[in-house]
Amino acid sequence: MSAGEDGRGRAIVIGDVARLAGVSVPTVSRVLTGAARVSDEKRERVERAIKTLNFRPSAAARALVARQPKMIAVFAGDTSRYGYAETIRGVEESARNSGYLVSITKVEDNAEDRLDDAVDLVLGQSIAGIIVLKFDPAGVAVLKRLPEDIHTVSISGVREKGVPQALLSESAAAQKLIAHLLDLGHETVHHVRIPPSRREDGRTTGWRNALKLRGALIPPVIDAGWEPASGRSIGTELAARPDVTAVFCGNDEIAMGVIRGLADGGRRVPHDVSVVGFDDHPLAEMWVPALTTVRQDFAELGSRAFGQLLSLIQGRPTASITTVEPQVVVRESSGPRA
Repeated sequence: MSAGEDGRGRAIVIGDVARLAGVSVPTVSRVLTGAARVSDEKRERVERAIKTLNFRPSAAARALVARQPKMIAVFAGDTSRYGYAETIRGVEESARNSGYLVSITKVEDNAEDRLDDAVDLVLGQSIAGIIVLKFDPAGVAVLKRLPEDIHTVSISGVREKGVPQALLSESAAAQKLIAHLLDLGHETVHHVRIPPSRREDGRTTGWRNALKLRGALIPPVIDAGWEPASGRSIGTELAARPDVTAVFCGNDEIAMGVIRGLADGGRRVPHDVSVVGFDDHPLAEMWVPALTTVRQDFAELGSRAFGQLLSLIQGRPTASITTVEPQVVVRESSGPRA
């Protein structure tokens, strides 16, 4: 067995040291970098584990001490989705303009061992800081695993305590979108939700708050997946319900699926049912009928997050939260109640 390898020839990583020492990955990182206080007892356990495993401290740990890395790590879910891809584009373009490279680690599965492996992989590189797209449960879980002594910024649609955040005020935008439908005479608005990153995301909170403010009935949330086909099957079911006159979908792709399902069931949009989405996908304006939605500038969001991270890296003050309220775009898919 070579130095720094286990019995299977696999390189020893921080997670292996943490498991043997009985501590967290962030604790091992603190011992390696010396950037934060660790109890003597934990430090001794980590040092014994390092010696036992013949572990070689990572490039990330050495670079953190030297303050010379020029790599930004990004954790993201399904990078093929519109919002994820555009946000990463904004990060990458801004980072490149400032002389930094970007590495992307995809985390769709929030299983603990896979998340630990993903974090270990990133911490084994020479990185200046980390940006986490906290749009899903995996992103939330990754953020909890990162050492406190590594510069980190999260990107989210929900305001939370913790590391600095680049925020899209989704709740306020959703509230305005639902108010638009209620102003058209709809007695309530049904909600088809995309998978949330926590118990309830900002889009759902805004929908709920808007109905409460107007004293409208709050129907049960309808859960969809990420694929538009799940929206189509839900739309087919909703077509059989005469009480459904307005539907708010968690994103534009699901809204497109719901519209197709309503058509399958003989309902017209917006003549019989109004359907609205969220994100302003590039196809939203081209869809028939063109989608009423919320326009989110994901590329600007990514650029804003990198700006916050760069301030941290350079030791300058940075805002704990930067926020922009997305814009409601009214098109053809919403109309007066029939």
